[in-house]
Amino acid sequence: MRIVVDLNRCQGYAQCVYLAHEVFKLTGDEALSYEPNPDESQRLHIERAAAACPVQAIKIDRVDVEPDDADRGAAS
Repeated sequence: MRIVVDLNRCQGYAQCVYLAHEVFKLTGDEALSYEPNPDESQRLHIERAAAACPVQAIKIDRVDVEPDDADRGAAS
C-alpha cells in the first residue's frame, strides 16, 4: 500500500493522527509527516483516517505484488 498526502491541501486538523497514529504524525508547528509505504496491517486505520480528513488530502494507492509463475497459470 502507498499513501500520498497533498501537503498543500492539508490544514493540520490532525484527524488522521488520531485515527492512524502509527502512520501520521504532527511535527513542529502542525506540520504533518507520514509513512508513505505503511504496513498492510494498518489499512483499516488509514482508510478511516483518509475518510475523516476534512479536506480529503489523503490518497491511498494499492501497490500490487508481481505474481509468481504458479499464480499466472504458467503451463508446464
